[in-house]
Amino acid sequence: MRPPESWKTARVTLVLTLVAAAVFLVSYPPRVHDALVDWAAFVPAEVDSGLESAGVPFWLTPLTSAFLHANFVHIAFNLLIFVFCGRPTEAVLGPGGMVVLFLTGAYAATAGQYLVDPNSLTPMIGASGAVSAVLGAYALLFGRNKVKVANPTLALWLHALWLFAAWVIMNVIVGIVMGSAGIMIAVAAHIGGFVIGLALARPLLLFRYRKA
Repeated sequence: MRPPESWKTARVTLVLTLVAAAVFLVSYPPRVHDALVDWAAFVPAEVDSGLESAGVPFWLTPLTSAFLHANFVHIAFNLLIFVFCGRPTEAVLGPGGMVVLFLTGAYAATAGQYLVDPNSLTPMIGASGAVSAVLGAYALLFGRNKVKVANPTLALWLHALWLFAAWVIMNVIVGIVMGSAGIMIAVAAHIGGFVIGLALARPLLLFRYRKA
């Protein structure tokens, strides 16, 4: 598929980008940022402990945490990828598909992080997981499938498997390098989001054009 050239079919992408940017500007003062993290960030240890901070309902924190970012570099990197991949992806999947992709990506990211570190008390923030879901869908929809097999369904699955393996390896390497520099990255969250993006890209596409 060829990415569309118009922004008119990317309204959800633009709205989510503007909301994330607005939240970052509002939370820029350190005291405000710390208060919002305490109020709306996802904390893996709260899943099993039953503890819940005096903020938004726990089941909403996977979503609210996606709109909080640590610093300018954090949000700029996330939104750059989101805008670049979100525009063509939304044009193909539609606004509803983009909403589903972003929401499920946010929840899949927190689920992935919980599975690898369920006792962590470190707040998880950032749209990386949701953006990874959009990136996964984008890669599957627009990436060139180099798998040469006769069965198109098998070729699609092998292509998705290759994308998944490449994403995991890249994130593990980045996580190790950044970790050695004292910068913690939620690698499992990125992987969780990417997996759900790969899994939903085709179903969302078929659902949108089910009556075509």
